[in-house]
Amino acid sequence: MDAAVDPGAEPLVGSAATVVLIRDGARGAEVLLGERPHDRGSFAGAWVFPGGAVDEADAGSDPVGSREAARRAAVRETYEEVGLRLGVDDLIEFALWNPPKGVPKRMRTWFFAARAPLGDIHLAVDEFVEAEWLTPVEALERHAEGAMTLFPPTWVTLHELRWAGTADDALAALDAQELRAYTGRFDDDRTTLFWQEDEHFHTDVRDHRAVPDDGPDAEGARHRLMMDRLPWVYLHQF
Repeated sequence: MDAAVDPGAEPLVGSAATVVLIRDGARGAEVLLGERPHDRGSFAGAWVFPGGAVDEADAGSDPVGSREAARRAAVRETYEEVGLRLGVDDLIEFALWNPPKGVPKRMRTWFFAARAPLGDIHLAVDEFVEAEWLTPVEALERHAEGAMTLFPPTWVTLHELRWAGTADDALAALDAQELRAYTGRFDDDRTTLFWQEDEHFHTDVRDHRAVPDDGPDAEGARHRLMMDRLPWVYLHQF
């Protein structure tokens, strides 16, 4: 499936891969989240899934922007960042995120999921300062309390997995769904992120709060994340 493209978007500067590692825990299905250093790098201070940029070595004979290169990057980055070994066949491809206009580093990012392999986590000190296994609900609650910084792709992924009671449940659901492509656009004050299915994605709405039918019960296509206060509100009616 090809990602929807915003014709007014800035050009991409590369591709990246992210891996949602899932295991069974005492409280249900858990995912591995790591905190990026606060003083450097992409997503400084945020809690993210392991992952990083696709490089030429990942591509081999395939284009750097291909899913094949992204799968190899996902395996490499998981081992480099948290010390867990995966194979490319372990990965379930479930989402493709195209960054909104105006973000500092425009990377088209493939999202994969995999069952966490057995073994201890060994964090790369230049990539993560801390890591935890959390249920998606626990992570979302921490974010809602202001205790954890999340970026929209991580938040939405956790939101989609919040119902999963077991790792099998989560992986089976992700494997069964069609690849989801996200192409986003911020409103002017960057407090709402619209995706391509939203009826206001291609309009010049300068302030989403001025739209009279903007509530959760409104009719019409809504695919947006409202981030003006905590907890964030996700509308996906389309």
